[in-house]
Amino acid sequence: MRWVLPDHIQDVLPPEADKLEGLRRRLLDAFRGHGYQLVMPPLLEYLDSLTTGAGQDLKLRTFKLIDQLTGRTMGVRADMTPQTARIDAHLLNRAGVSRLCYCGSVLHTLPSTLTATREPLQIGAELYGHGGLEADIEIIRLLAEVLAVAGLPASRIDIGHVGLFRALAARAGLVPEREEELFDLLQAKDQPDLALCVAQVQEPLRSALLALPGLYGGIEVIDVAADRLPDLPEVRCALDELRRLAAALPDLPLSFDLADLRGYHYHSGIVFAAYAGGAHGALALGGRYDLVGEAFGRGRPATGFSLDLRELAMRLPDAAVAGAILAPQDDEPGLAEVIASLRARGEVVVSALPGHEGTWRDAGCDRQLVKRDGRWAVEAFEGE
Repeated sequence: MRWVLPDHIQDVLPPEADKLEGLRRRLLDAFRGHGYQLVMPPLLEYLDSLTTGAGQDLKLRTFKLIDQLTGRTMGVRADMTPQTARIDAHLLNRAGVSRLCYCGSVLHTLPSTLTATREPLQIGAELYGHGGLEADIEIIRLLAEVLAVAGLPASRIDIGHVGLFRALAARAGLVPEREEELFDLLQAKDQPDLALCVAQVQEPLRSALLALPGLYGGIEVIDVAADRLPDLPEVRCALDELRRLAAALPDLPLSFDLADLRGYHYHSGIVFAAYAGGAHGALALGGRYDLVGEAFGRGRPATGFSLDLRELAMRLPDAAVAGAILAPQDDEPGLAEVIASLRARGEVVVSALPGHEGTWRDAGCDRQLVKRDGRWAVEAFEGE
């Protein structure tokens, strides 16, 4: 059937579309209140621009096509973060801090889970130009605030630091292929295969790599890590950043997972994942990615987060939606002014068209505008 959509691609119908649009407005307004300026990158770009510096996983998720004008390979964006980094580095060219936000559809070659869409509605915020921990603190607090604004406060925010793994892997002298294998095993927390993978690594690095999957929990994990990991400058710096972060955000439900390396291929420091609503999967992901801007000619410090607005909407209860008011097709004096006044107060007023009696409830009408004793009044809908 020609009208059947591809797998994991869906239409958004009312009232779901109204729910999504309401969420989008509330979150963008929250970003704006913190000084984050809205940008709207294009849906497709040349492939190099979309994937440079963002890692192999993003390249695999990106749909590719040939530009009929130039013959060059183009891509449909799978993530708006690299596009926002390009805008900051190459177009805005600011000397100081840039706070940017965005919202738009992205397209994935494969769904992230069996039930996920391949067209997430990505919304996020990015902070450029400040390499200090203050930027990471601001971004994580902003994430917690916008989830609360959406009506789904974070139940847990997992914090990690890719600098720990990078330091240990570099000191161990792992070749890229072995480092990639080790990365996959850490994500799976596959302790037996992890032990085989690092069997030839010298101590104390071998024991440190084996310890990473078990370093998760509350703030006490940081002290445990300090005892079990080698006393290297890079390790001390990463653990100190985690301690300072925890001290700055005592009111947030922080936990720590030092083997959580999602986004490892382009993240460069603190990373985080927010959970809410009792679901197992992360609702939002983010972290520091200071190296991505170099691909666009200007390596700026950067940190941010994004989430799928569709996923967020699915986890929220459906709110009661006020119905519309049906207004008659009438040239009576004063009717247009009454309709304009109702719309100015936020009411939806639908003008009746002849020949469609019996269908207005399907159009969302639950009230009607009628004239009683020479005055227009809104009453419960009758006649259908």
